[in-house]
Amino acid sequence: MADATDEQIQIHRGLNGVYFDRSDVCFIDGRAGELRYRGYSIHDLAEQSSFEETAYLLFHDDLPTSDERARFDRALKDARVLPGSAIDVIRAVKDAHPMEVLRTAVSALGASDPEVGDKSAEANLRKGIRLTSQVPMLVAAHHRLRQGLDPVPPDASLGHAANFLWMVKGERPSDDAAALMDTDLILHAEHGANASSFTARVVAGTDANLHAAVTAAVAALSGPAHGGAAEDVMRMAMEIGEPERAAAWVKAKRANREPIMGFGHRVYRTEDPRARHMREGVRRLSEEMGQPKWYAILEAVVEAMKPYARLGVNVNVDFYAGVVYYLHGIPEDLFVPIFAVGRTPGWCVSVIEQMENNILIRPLTLYTGPEPREYKPPEARA
Repeated sequence: MADATDEQIQIHRGLNGVYFDRSDVCFIDGRAGELRYRGYSIHDLAEQSSFEETAYLLFHDDLPTSDERARFDRALKDARVLPGSAIDVIRAVKDAHPMEVLRTAVSALGASDPEVGDKSAEANLRKGIRLTSQVPMLVAAHHRLRQGLDPVPPDASLGHAANFLWMVKGERPSDDAAALMDTDLILHAEHGANASSFTARVVAGTDANLHAAVTAAVAALSGPAHGGAAEDVMRMAMEIGEPERAAAWVKAKRANREPIMGFGHRVYRTEDPRARHMREGVRRLSEEMGQPKWYAILEAVVEAMKPYARLGVNVNVDFYAGVVYYLHGIPEDLFVPIFAVGRTPGWCVSVIEQMENNILIRPLTLYTGPEPREYKPPEARA
């Protein structure tokens, strides 16, 4: 169906390049490979900050003072509590994929949160802090329950990242391992209007509550086109098997026009600025765990992919993340839930920001179907 105005209509499939609102949380320059949270470089945060401090930064306007940091850390630790109803829900669906379990469990949290219907900024902040602490507990509890084990109680002496590893594995991580997981969570904490954060905003735009929006965000992240890269990279490393095979493997994949997992990004046209902060950590962790070949395989793939960097096909953050999880003995189907553990404060902040000046998000689609047609009764149809 043609229209006189069609010539003026531009279709931006996937909303690529479209600005739908303003935000003072996350700055991304894809050409320069730059990422900032509220003005702070991701490099400074990854090298000098902690997940707790970074989460505070996202929820507020700046980094915390020592007293503010202590109070925020206390609030996160006090929120390490799951209602019995959430555990019951996890038990009921424990055989499902962890992302399906997480989506269902987050929704269940909303059903029992005393402030679920309060959409004030203050209540949303409190709920956001609770969700930031509860999402890793949901992931860890499910992993234990599906193995026939009891959930590991949180340890108040451990920071956010170390406590998550403790609840998943039932053993205290080394300082280096905990620090690398902390960095991983910082790097995944926020990334602008990505698919899951945009989904959360769309749901919040309908005046739904925070838990409903985060539940939708989890559902969006479950799609492999958004959150599945870390799983795919580990499978790739296993398929290659040895560093010496990487160059030929990459060459064969490129000849068949198949993508190389962990390379390329919808936003970045140079190396993902988050990737470098995982590289050295993976090297150290792989040596600590006595499995250095995985790091060697990844570096061999990076070397084989260098000729394609000029085409904008560069390494992204998930290229190294999967190996971190694998070295901890974490199964592949938990890789995306760990992404959710890091991204939870970013989702919550997106919802809070949306609700500050809320509007129903309602884009248009250009109709290209039949011209107007006459309705005919069944007996008159050919």
